Amino acid sequence: MPTASKLVGAVLFAIVAAIAAHLFIPVLPEGTQVKLFREISAGIGFICGWRVMGRNTGRGVSEAVGTGIRTSVTTLFWVMLGFSIYQMVLRSTKMLYDGPMEAVVGVFDIMLGYGKLLIHPATPVALLVGGVVAGVLTEIAGRRWS
Repeated sequence: MPTASKLVGAVLFAIVAAIAAHLFIPVLPEGTQVKLFREISAGIGFICGWRVMGRNTGRGVSEAVGTGIRTSVTTLFWVMLGFSIYQMVLRSTKMLYDGPMEAVVGVFDIMLGYGKLLIHPATPVALLVGGVVAGVLTEIAGRRWS
């Protein structure tokens, strides 16, 4: 059932995901296609904000901080998994894998490569700070309009 906290959480985490994706683009290897990276990341952030953060309001501000960080991490996981699968499909059309199992393992290798790029602090800091702020604001919206 739609609630104000779910809508606010969805919109705020879509913004957090779009900002984090924008900050992640310069870190990607040169020549990486980033056509709809921000938009798809924002869509995944919207879904995670609705389903993870929006459901868990009404438990206090300290819980909201933790849930906001959890929502950011969940968003990061699904974005990385989605784009890793996309990269695997592109590589598999070029016949770079010997079989389906190698392609599945390739998804996790690609995810690991993207994870290593998170050593640059801009994206993790944006996700952490954005998750805390969005979590608290979602909690406030849940208290105010529920």
